[in-house]
Amino acid sequence: MSCSDPNEAASRVEPRWGPSKAALVDLERTFTFRNSKQTYSGIPIIVANMDTVGTFEMAVVMSQHSMFTAIHKHYTLDDWKLFAANHPECLQHVAVSSGSGKDDLEKMSNILEAVPQVKFICLDVANGYSEHFVEFVKLVRSRFPEHTIMAGNVVTGEMVEELILSGADIIKVGVGPGSVCTTRTKTGVGYPQLSAVIECADSAHGLKGHIISDGGCTCPGDVAKAFGAGADFVMLGGMFSGHTECAGEVIERNGQKLKLFYGMSSETAMKKHSGGVAEYRAPEGKTVEVPYKGDVENTILDILGGLRSTCTYVGAAKLKELSRRATFIRVTQQHNTVFS
Repeated sequence: MSCSDPNEAASRVEPRWGPSKAALVDLERTFTFRNSKQTYSGIPIIVANMDTVGTFEMAVVMSQHSMFTAIHKHYTLDDWKLFAANHPECLQHVAVSSGSGKDDLEKMSNILEAVPQVKFICLDVANGYSEHFVEFVKLVRSRFPEHTIMAGNVVTGEMVEELILSGADIIKVGVGPGSVCTTRTKTGVGYPQLSAVIECADSAHGLKGHIISDGGCTCPGDVAKAFGAGADFVMLGGMFSGHTECAGEVIERNGQKLKLFYGMSSETAMKKHSGGVAEYRAPEGKTVEVPYKGDVENTILDILGGLRSTCTYVGAAKLKELSRRATFIRVTQQHNTVFS
């Protein structure tokens, strides 16, 4: 990714090494969503709704930075009530997650009735290309006309348009790029994430909809590229794994502290939540042990600092301007690895 106009960049924002550094870059966005008509303001980075990272503990810290958390769907109604009572200030920055089954809908409805301050719904399935999912989105929209609906995952403009016209506001884009996703090797199905974001953003914005780039980021520079490609939100799982706020105990092995991180279609997740892997299918996620990273605050500051610096390099005074200031160039390697 490069600056599209160096002269204009220099005139708008002081360079990274200037007196202000990146402090003046505005990372907050304000969106009004097509179908819910709801307006949201915040830094549009979302913690993925995976049960290791999409936790209430994570949401507390993220909300302090006006960032968002898609809470995983395995918390109980009582868990939600307790969270709402103890942390009402966080509720504008969280979404209730749900699959597309009858039980999922009932549980989500009970949570939204008990905690009406939550206005975001995350409808999450591995494969958004089905009539059943489209009909489910329509059903949820009819039941919750004023809630903002995130729905996915898909990777093509046509399906983005279909879901928006069916009632979704924000489409989750990504099949196969996640750090613990094995869909591409198990099934041969997937789509290059950068291309998917560029194409899907164009389709969504034509309908006044929005997209989330979900998966594929390994460092703050990747987050910046997702925004540069046109994503309105960026969802992260692996980058937020291994922290104190993540679910699971710290494991000590050979003098190293570790935490488990696994895909929601992995054997680990299926055993935990469904009693095991059904005979007719294969798991499409892996389980890994990641180094324990301590409090997530440091990772948040690293991501936000990198993103602000990106904006100064390409001459964007606001995150909103980044996609208009960025140009992409095909390369054979991203960075110098001689000392890796």
